[in-house]
Amino acid sequence: MILRPNPSRQRVVEPARPEPSTPTTPVPSWLRQAAQQPLTLEDAAIAAGAALGALDHVIRRQARWAGVWRQRLALAAAAVTARQAGRIEDEATLRDAVLLTRPGDDVGPAGSFVLAWRRLVGRPAETLLTAPSIAAVLDEFGLPHDDGVASELADDLRQLSAGEGLVGMLAGVFAVAERHSFGRVVGLWLADALLAQRLGWTYAVPLLGTAGALGVRPNRARRSANDIAATRGEDEADRTKNLLAMQAGAALRAIDLSAELKRRADRLLAVAPKLRAKGADTVVGHLLDDDALMASRGDKTAGMSDRGLRRLFDRLVELGAVRELSGRPTFRIYGL
Repeated sequence: MILRPNPSRQRVVEPARPEPSTPTTPVPSWLRQAAQQPLTLEDAAIAAGAALGALDHVIRRQARWAGVWRQRLALAAAAVTARQAGRIEDEATLRDAVLLTRPGDDVGPAGSFVLAWRRLVGRPAETLLTAPSIAAVLDEFGLPHDDGVASELADDLRQLSAGEGLVGMLAGVFAVAERHSFGRVVGLWLADALLAQRLGWTYAVPLLGTAGALGVRPNRARRSANDIAATRGEDEADRTKNLLAMQAGAALRAIDLSAELKRRADRLLAVAPKLRAKGADTVVGHLLDDDALMASRGDKTAGMSDRGLRRLFDRLVELGAVRELSGRPTFRIYGL
């Protein structure tokens, strides 16, 4: 069953107003270089710690655009999952799979990947690793499982979190997932959830989920057969170094995306007072919370007619506050 928001719940909408000006998180050049190609395990650990510290600053800012930021990262993670599953859907196709499907209808296997990663970013981090949540995400990844396996996974993860440091915990997640025959995709999801709990974040952020296969070195797009064989023979230190480097790189990409979305959100909030349409504040709130909106669902978005919502989006595009994301003349989709 596909989980959908309850339409009866009313969103509390605050009047749109620009946020106080806050500087974007600076990322020094040495950190980008260290994350891209760490020479030693110690270099990778320093890079990962520095990158996570910078990311923590972004998260604890609790910006109004944090919702769309997490949703975009979830979409990116779903696209990585689709590629790892041998599928061809990109981010735009995955977005369509969810937005163009009526509530209650099947979004398809690839669309379910989006739901799995949206589960990670849309629910409080403290609830993600309960047995019901793990069972649901296994279903969304299309992985069959016996009754009780989710409870066993939850117990294993609690023990891992209590008995290991951060590095050992993240490395151990994949061993736990593979021991239950779920592979690395589930390990990526669980690792990102565990990290959020360990660092005390209210909501998780897809990091390793956006980074791709763990066996790929962060600075190599292609590998020869000898490279692959060497990767398989890496010792534990090398695997840990690559894991930390991937996490550092993913954190820096998340920071870069936050800076981009902050600029777009600031523009949206700056032009919001010029909007006279009834329900405009509600639409602005949705744009700051969601990856994208359809112009043909005005009644569900803000109690507006479809025509009224299309006119509002046209106005926002004209003001440079939102973009049309599909490139289609019909069934258009808008977002920051």
